Amino acid sequence: MFLAQSSPFLKPALSVSKMMTAVTLLMIPGIITTTYVFGYGVLVNLFLAIVFALSFEAAALYLRKRPIKVYLNDKSALLTAVIIGVALPPLAPWWLTFIGVLFAIVIAKQLYGGLGYNTFNPAMVAYAILLISFPAEMTTYWQPPTMLVSQLEGQTLSFLQTINFQLFGQLPTGMAIDALTSATPLDIVRTSVLNGAATIDEIHMQGNAFGMLGGIGTEWVNLAFLAGGLLMLKKGLISWHIPISLLVTLGFLSLLFGSFELDSNPSPLFHFFSGATMLGAFFIATDPVTAPTTPKGRIIYGAGIGALIYIIRTWGGYPDAIAFAVLLMNMCAPLLDHFTQPRVYGHKADERDDEASS
Repeated sequence: MFLAQSSPFLKPALSVSKMMTAVTLLMIPGIITTTYVFGYGVLVNLFLAIVFALSFEAAALYLRKRPIKVYLNDKSALLTAVIIGVALPPLAPWWLTFIGVLFAIVIAKQLYGGLGYNTFNPAMVAYAILLISFPAEMTTYWQPPTMLVSQLEGQTLSFLQTINFQLFGQLPTGMAIDALTSATPLDIVRTSVLNGAATIDEIHMQGNAFGMLGGIGTEWVNLAFLAGGLLMLKKGLISWHIPISLLVTLGFLSLLFGSFELDSNPSPLFHFFSGATMLGAFFIATDPVTAPTTPKGRIIYGAGIGALIYIIRTWGGYPDAIAFAVLLMNMCAPLLDHFTQPRVYGHKADERDDEASS
């Protein structure tokens, strides 16, 4: 006999595996766009990162005597690998991906106890370690955007040539790495505009940094990740608090300081559609493990990341600041959760404060 349970009937929450899979799939538009703009190296990075991540995860689980298949099926290592693969320079040598994934999976995740116990976002730990340890490879191994190759009289690599270069460091005869790589729009703005060597108008005239909305080439990448992020919001995979507060704060600060010196401060649109802003706002900062759980805490968390992005981009030592901003706010997440807990129904605010203090 079939027995119906009593109401209310609630829709079951997504499992970790389904949520990670959905987020990974919604990154596909951004991955395709990034590959079109910056070349086949993006796909090579993704393949290597996924292989390394699953291998390191399995090895760590084996050493910790955990069921390997069960934990690999949660897809968290896969998502971390995809984020690292997209974030790395398209011409990054294989060992750079190896080191980054090693730190992400083994150090930042498994040594903390695995998924749910890590304090810091594993992918951002990997990116920060690589940027600090190998700044030349992380900032110069970018191909010019597709729309600039002919203008800059640059060269591009085929898929097989890209694999040969990233795995073995070999270039076709007559090609040099200097002819294949270029600075990103954020690099150009930092080294030229923010240091007083050129104005915004002069950079516009050169035509190799600004597009219609933001950085040339990267604006399309950010639009693609924005589309994926909006779909995540629509499907309820993430809440609006972190990405919206991040973008509002970043836009407000760039508008505020830009109103004082128009010639030396990029517009909010440039900050929105340059670097990894949309990837960071929707796919990185919203990590449910390392972000706060309360609505107020998430708003403060997102605003803090947005403020740090602007501060580091403008006055810090690195052109893009997603990784450092996220990691700094990861440290604040437990504190934000502690001080932004909502009042329990039936309790007064002062009673909650007394319980918290005790």
